[in-house]
Amino acid sequence: MVKHAFITKPGDNVRMEPQDEYTHPPEDLINFNESAYYNIYDGEQKVGGWFRIGNRVNEGYAEVSICLYFPDGTAGFMFKKAQISTNDAFEAGGARFDIIEPYKKLHVSYDGDILVMADPQALLNPSKAFKENPKLPCSVELDYTGVSPMYGGEHLKADGTPIELDMEHALARAHFEQHVKAEGTITVGDNTWTISGYGLRDHSWGPRYWQNIYWYRWLPISFDENFGAMVMTTGTADGELDCGGMILNKGEYELITDCTVDSEWDEDFNQTSMRIWAKTEKGEYEITGKVITLVPVRNRRQLDNGEWLHTRITEAMTEFRYKDKVGYGLSEYCDQIIDGEPVGKTIPAAR
Repeated sequence: MVKHAFITKPGDNVRMEPQDEYTHPPEDLINFNESAYYNIYDGEQKVGGWFRIGNRVNEGYAEVSICLYFPDGTAGFMFKKAQISTNDAFEAGGARFDIIEPYKKLHVSYDGDILVMADPQALLNPSKAFKENPKLPCSVELDYTGVSPMYGGEHLKADGTPIELDMEHALARAHFEQHVKAEGTITVGDNTWTISGYGLRDHSWGPRYWQNIYWYRWLPISFDENFGAMVMTTGTADGELDCGGMILNKGEYELITDCTVDSEWDEDFNQTSMRIWAKTEKGEYEITGKVITLVPVRNRRQLDNGEWLHTRITEAMTEFRYKDKVGYGLSEYCDQIIDGEPVGKTIPAAR
């Protein structure tokens, strides 16, 4: 039984085919989710962001998230629950993701408003933030190119049949990622940036509740076209730990067999820096990270008994260093909120 499909390790039986770039027939589950995600950062101009569409067609809507990071430390954010009736495409709420050529060429666009926050921490209270900060027209047009193999896919049993998911912990039935480069324009109000940089994209499908995972630390990292990483550590309420990911090294993925993420925090338990150690069958890697700008987001779900479950996800654009290389990416830290506190705050092993 597989808890979630976000981590692939040496020896796993994984299927990945070009048609998986496109959407899949929805499973007969209310919480079926098919999502695609892209990030990008131009290290010279200090501009970037991430974009996500999550189709929850059995619930009648798509989650659309747009997050931008600006050179002066301000940030832009928009979230919409946009109505959809099919799972035929990633197109909702002014955002659209197109597959031009599987594995190789993709396009991301957005046309709509974005909330611009001088202090991104304002998003801790979304209702107040949307009332007190300006909304500006925003346009995004980005051409993405794959620079790596594909990581992940659909995990299968040894006989090739579908896996059984641990529905208490599952975030997806299948999941894949790829390092990318991108170029294009981001326009907010009267400002337009023509950018070029590196990032990572992912695509997943299957049942998802954000509350199914107790905590995780997800670090998609890009240094250049030939070197990058994705490191993930995760834990359960009973203290069970797991980790994985990959190192992109000279055009090939080395699967991570062991890793740790040791973090420093501010008074609000936001990550400020981290030390990453990862081991593959070919060697060991030590990477450090320093947060540039952090945007806190959340997900809430109400149970049938009226109880609310709260998830906090801190989305931090981060500068990473490996030996003499300087790169960029996200440090995405997810914690369930219990008694008003993120669970990672009280778990010594939450690394």
